[in-house]
Amino acid sequence: MKINSKPGPLLAPLPTVMVSCGSMEESNIITIAWTGIINSNPPMTYVSVQRSRYSHDIIEQSGEFVINLVPRSLVKAMDFCGVRSGRDVDKFESQKLTREEADTVSAPLIAESPVNIECKVKDIVRMPSHDMFMAEITAVHIDEKYVDESGAYDFGAMDLVAFNHGKYYRLVPEEVGSFGYSIMKTKTAKRRAAQKRQKKARKK
Repeated sequence: MKINSKPGPLLAPLPTVMVSCGSMEESNIITIAWTGIINSNPPMTYVSVQRSRYSHDIIEQSGEFVINLVPRSLVKAMDFCGVRSGRDVDKFESQKLTREEADTVSAPLIAESPVNIECKVKDIVRMPSHDMFMAEITAVHIDEKYVDESGAYDFGAMDLVAFNHGKYYRLVPEEVGSFGYSIMKTKTAKRRAAQKRQKKARKK
């Protein structure tokens, strides 16, 4: 039996990211859980930001931001960046995070993040409580230690976290399937399983 719940943002879990904005000289970090992919070609994403937040005006005026994925090691810093205002504190300095120059935007990357996604705002959708900044992904940086010899990305090894109704959770790196596996031919499934075993053996 299911209980009836009032309408609310119950889509969960959600990615938790640190969004950096501004410039190398004057920058801020805001923690965002309302983000996602909205187009593949060109690659586009979005972040929804309350208009009262310090970063809102920075992103609106600059038209740029960087999405930085968050591993377990940065959870405390991420939480701090979500509850303290950049009006009062330099979050990079306070949390001992390193600014790194981006390729296509003025906003800095967070060097300690395993993946940095540079974004340029293309449109702003005004909502009652938030503004949705729809942006094109113009560059992506991935720590080389998470890229194998074939060029595949090992997101499981990044130890990323998600947000679920007020709490942060680790994303346990246990693969339970892959896109299209439900209709995969037995021969293909066996070949992929053998490739995975070989890959694990090489890591040992």
